[in-house]
Amino acid sequence: MKSLSLLALALLAVHAPAQAQDKPAASQATLWPPKLTSANGTELALTGNLAYDSNDFSGAGYGASTALHDDDAWRRQEVGVTLKRKGYYDFGATFDFQAKTWLDVALRLETKALFGRDLGKMRVGQMKLPLGFEGNTATRNASFMENSLPTQAFYQGRRGGVDWAFERPAYITNVGYFFESDLQGNNKGDTVAARAAWTPMKEATRVLHLGVSASQENPDSEINGRGVEVFPSVRWRAKPEAALTGVRLVDSGNLSRVDNIRRTGLEVLWIDGPWSVQGEYLRQKTERELGLPSYSADGGYIFGSWLVTGESRVYSGGNVANPKPAGKYGAVELLARYSRIDLDSDGIAAGRQQDWTLGANWYLNRYFKFQANHVWVDAERGAFSASPRVFELRAQLSF
Repeated sequence: MKSLSLLALALLAVHAPAQAQDKPAASQATLWPPKLTSANGTELALTGNLAYDSNDFSGAGYGASTALHDDDAWRRQEVGVTLKRKGYYDFGATFDFQAKTWLDVALRLETKALFGRDLGKMRVGQMKLPLGFEGNTATRNASFMENSLPTQAFYQGRRGGVDWAFERPAYITNVGYFFESDLQGNNKGDTVAARAAWTPMKEATRVLHLGVSASQENPDSEINGRGVEVFPSVRWRAKPEAALTGVRLVDSGNLSRVDNIRRTGLEVLWIDGPWSVQGEYLRQKTERELGLPSYSADGGYIFGSWLVTGESRVYSGGNVANPKPAGKYGAVELLARYSRIDLDSDGIAAGRQQDWTLGANWYLNRYFKFQANHVWVDAERGAFSASPRVFELRAQLSF
């Protein structure tokens, strides 16, 4: 807790308002957020998402091998750059120094600038797949500190490829083909994914979003350093909605000789002023070779949010962002979430789990927020059961 308090003070000090430097009309630089703008509107900016967490566990797992230990540590140290010209293109590259992983590294082009009419936006590079709602929400905009159980288990993550997004007032569609591994050289194979949503109500503070998504992943074999072919495998599991532990109370173990993986999802978002409800259902089916049995699993979540100070969650491009505080003391949000996952399938006792979470967010300004979550876990795997609790805190600076 001492580390978290020190970090909070440091971040608040860093955020002290900075005035724009006096620059010629041809260009202008701002100290906060760090950005350089040229005369034709091209912007070069530094971006970041820094989050420090504290996890306090009570109760136990199934035994010594699944013991849960208190911890506080950096959760994210994401730093990147963006280069964009509104209406023409934007390029971004971000690296998480905490996970030592490349995040989005992609170029997006506006078709209106290319063809004279809006035919959507094209993107190439490494990016998130268009599957589901929560998995596509930027980490800086997460309502809860960690993703729900089914998103953790089933969301595919980032891959290299191309995608196309097209939005109109009443709907949005997003289709992608991913033919490269990620930038770490892992997860070889190809995936086709698509997401579509009907948005009959899309106003500044009133939104109704009803969506569906699906994907098929075809993983490839790899040749290891000894020249031996390693056949595709997959493992389905989830943490107890707390990041600072390696424990998974539900876990399928490695499933070998995977032929393909099909994922499907349903999603809903309703916003009415300070009130909102968001829910999602995700399912996967793993087909295997050599007559091995297929494996299927599913899960879902639903949560409600109330911005006590009257602001509204921001909706744009088929996703959500942090609310913009209206008062000098920031915005306060209260939340409650239920999530569940069922990994028992085809004779594999991988486990079932359900979590209840109460949350509170304090958005001090556009860049800094505090988060607090209290998670009640109820898990069972075979003859074992566990009901740990976790209290989590986070200080986050994003720009």
